[in-house]
Amino acid sequence: MQVMPLDIGLIGATVVAERAMVGPSARYDDTAIRAVAASDPDRAASFAARHSIPVVKRDYCALIEDPRINAVYISLHNSAHHEWATRAAQAGKHVIVEKPLCLDCNEFAAVEASASTTGVRFVEAVATEGHEWQTALRTLVTECRYGALQSMRSKIHFTMPPSDCYRFRPNLGGGIFFDASSYWLQAVQAICGLAGATGTGHSNFAGPNGVDMSFHARLAWPDGREAVIDCCFDAHHIAEHEFVFEHAAVRLRHFLLPMAGPAPLNLVVHGKRLTRTVLRFAPVAYYDRQFGRIRQMLTSGASDRDAESAGAERIRLMAAVYADARRRLREESG
Repeated sequence: MQVMPLDIGLIGATVVAERAMVGPSARYDDTAIRAVAASDPDRAASFAARHSIPVVKRDYCALIEDPRINAVYISLHNSAHHEWATRAAQAGKHVIVEKPLCLDCNEFAAVEASASTTGVRFVEAVATEGHEWQTALRTLVTECRYGALQSMRSKIHFTMPPSDCYRFRPNLGGGIFFDASSYWLQAVQAICGLAGATGTGHSNFAGPNGVDMSFHARLAWPDGREAVIDCCFDAHHIAEHEFVFEHAAVRLRHFLLPMAGPAPLNLVVHGKRLTRTVLRFAPVAYYDRQFGRIRQMLTSGASDRDAESAGAERIRLMAAVYADARRRLREESG
């Protein structure tokens, strides 16, 4: 099957664009970063010079209107994802959006409708998606090797952002939950699915400007399973999952180190009879893997309704959990 060339424009001259797009794209002869635009033209020009990007656009509209570009990568603050994903799709460009793709179901529906009208694809970039440890855990679940899965517990701590970062501005989609929830929900979805789950959330929203510095969320299923995340901004980076089965607990540490280059991952199985088994996986370069997966999706020419439905399901639960936490705070405040 012939693969079409991928000519990418960057909306946002960011560190994550450098790691997720610029570096990995250089490994493909038929893929190139053609242009960049940023809210600060000088920053865009500096970014382009560092990475040999041939064109700096005066603004985002000029970039998405360029006929030489057939895909757009968006790495803006979270509240801007929906607008520019929709506009890019309306302009007939494939769209790659840093997680979270958008902030609620209405925004997702608008992106989906625009992409459907012009026949383009849209993808949420979640760096941990598709790793072998997720496939291995799903196999443990489906084969009931250690009995039924009972609970999933996740802990994600991100280091404290700079004081002027959008993550401290709720109106820009800031806060720890929007930053961390995509990794949690994608993992749960890949391992046991999200169908039938309902979500609740809690935060005191006591950070700067009323942002959530810490957040506790829970998914529950009618059969008694649950998935819990505790996330916060902290001095140290932590990313851990624990999957509790009837006869064993499976632990995964350091599952999110995208900036570190190729990193090995191990699933450690602690049996009820004090046994310990380690499932080892080859080192993975997160962004290289992610780019290869996204490139295949965008250039294959085939629609992937399953991937889009999966994204809609994640956004639905993310929005519901966040809304529930806001509702609880209002009730507690009288």
